Amino acid sequence: MRYLGVDLHTNMFETCWRSESGSERMTTHKTTCILDFVWKLKKDDVIAVEATGNALWFVDSVKAHVKKVVVVDPNKFQVIKKSTNMNDEKAAKTLAFFLSKDMLPKARLKMGKDAELSSVVATRDRLVKLRTVLYNKIHNILNAHGDKSRKKEYGTEKGLASLEKRLETAMISSMTKIELEVVISEIRSLNVNIKKLEACMVDEGSKMDGHANLASIKGIGDKAATILLTEIGNVNDFEDENKLAAYFGMVPKVSRSNETVHYGRITRKGSKIGRTTMVQCGLIAKRYSPYLAKFYERIRKRRGTAKAIIAVARKLLTIVYYTLKEKRIYTDFAKYEFVTT
Repeated sequence: MRYLGVDLHTNMFETCWRSESGSERMTTHKTTCILDFVWKLKKDDVIAVEATGNALWFVDSVKAHVKKVVVVDPNKFQVIKKSTNMNDEKAAKTLAFFLSKDMLPKARLKMGKDAELSSVVATRDRLVKLRTVLYNKIHNILNAHGDKSRKKEYGTEKGLASLEKRLETAMISSMTKIELEVVISEIRSLNVNIKKLEACMVDEGSKMDGHANLASIKGIGDKAATILLTEIGNVNDFEDENKLAAYFGMVPKVSRSNETVHYGRITRKGSKIGRTTMVQCGLIAKRYSPYLAKFYERIRKRRGTAKAIIAVARKLLTIVYYTLKEKRIYTDFAKYEFVTT
């Protein structure tokens, strides 16, 4: 068996070929000549590569020709990142060495349609955030001119049209009017494109295994179900609900010293869009579920609103885990009644 550590870049990659005896040799290949590299591979080779922008392309190119490809999570593998004396050759050798010891933290890499849909979800999320930035810009400009409007007024076409009409008689400079007209135009364009992406998400997401199961939970709509499925992937990759919560960054930080254990705030390390979606869905789900509503109130009285919201989101994530794991379809979420498919 050979252990291959690959330091992957946009136009080239450095490879350390490590044998079971520990001997090493280095090769360099251009990404445009990937076939030259593939022809040198054997069926019992194992490859390690860090999760970078073109890691998906590399894995897809070599996976059929080797025993296994390990995609390394660079955020958990700090040996390369924090080294003060690291170059491409040393990075490849480090990957090959730790691969031979089976000590590399693995990243979950989405493939095929899942990767495409995940990209659509991420793009939609960025556009929504950009639209919020533009809402804030309008609010700040108007506020500076004594107009105490509210941001939610710009969230509809009717609101934007009303704002345009007000600008016709507003006591502001022509320069500011032009700025606001441009911002309004961009918001309209974003609205159209966000709706287009959301339609794609709902259409493609409805074809995914588990979509109907999640959508049967009151509080999780079609878009949210798609987002959660793209982030979770195969639920069987997670040993239990706590592993899934850790993946979403919804577990507390733990500090241990001798016999003292301290639990802090949630780590927030993991899927940010998944965590945000769970919080939004949790706030809706507690309106329909007496169980979640009582749980929320109990935590809120004891630890405050912010912690109660996170606690409900975490509780709902546990329900999501078992819904996917056991293939549940809820017939009455309020009463927690379901059938299995």
